[in-house]
Amino acid sequence: MRWGDGFIAVDWGTTNRRGYRIDADGRMSDEFEDGKGILSVGQGGFDLAVQELRERLGDLPLLMAGMVGSNRGWVEAPYVPCPAGLPELAARLKWIEPERVAIVPGVAYDAGDAADVMRGEEVQILGAFGEGMIGADALICHPGTHNKWIRLEDGRITSFRTIMTGELFNLLREHSILADLLVQPAQIDEAFDAGVRRGLSDDGLTAELFSVRARVLLGKARREDAASYTSGLLIGTDLRTALKSAAGGEIVVMGRPELTKLFAAGLSIAGRDVRQVDGEEAFLGGVKHLAELIQ
Repeated sequence: MRWGDGFIAVDWGTTNRRGYRIDADGRMSDEFEDGKGILSVGQGGFDLAVQELRERLGDLPLLMAGMVGSNRGWVEAPYVPCPAGLPELAARLKWIEPERVAIVPGVAYDAGDAADVMRGEEVQILGAFGEGMIGADALICHPGTHNKWIRLEDGRITSFRTIMTGELFNLLREHSILADLLVQPAQIDEAFDAGVRRGLSDDGLTAELFSVRARVLLGKARREDAASYTSGLLIGTDLRTALKSAAGGEIVVMGRPELTKLFAAGLSIAGRDVRQVDGEEAFLGGVKHLAELIQ
């Protein structure tokens, strides 16, 4: 079966997977999302998991991206070094079944003391460029468990840096002394604004985190504002780290809207021009262009 006749695309992460049926015209005609990330599937369970995908979306060629290609996934797809564009990814697809099942490689940045890796975000970034959602030269903030700041030059990923902002917030919410204060979702409000400004101006993050609880205990802050303030504090610290080496101009925030809106608000507080791009639309653009390069 030719890829141009349609295929299944899967964004397969650590805890979730999203599957899409892409028809011959390049449009998504069906989709689903579930909690069967690579950790719940485990080694030896991927054959059945792929069978489930085809039962739901059709007996079509399969293109997968994300942690499914990691050393903890189905089959490891080695990283493509920066600079990396769509042609480089297509040339290094990891084929599991010839011409029928492939995993998109991740991208690695290795320069001097810098070392960083990504899996999944590269499809969104390069798909957004291929679809004209972003220019050939751009600075992209990609929020998530591991927030990434990505430099695109001439349509290729040339460098990036990962900041563990999302994971740190989750750890604080689930396993720290602040857990009982971080039950509610973060909101973009005065507390968030104050947290962002504190993170942008102060380098004592670990001390500031403890003060979240102390401020509530001493009546200096409301308990219901703790989650928003803490989210803003972490995002402000993230922005301060990333913006040290960022030139002026627009910053694109790409990903899930519930995450991009927080970082977009933080960037606005920092005085930067910002635009949001939906990560799902960018991913669909990326897999479409990769499938075209397979032909």
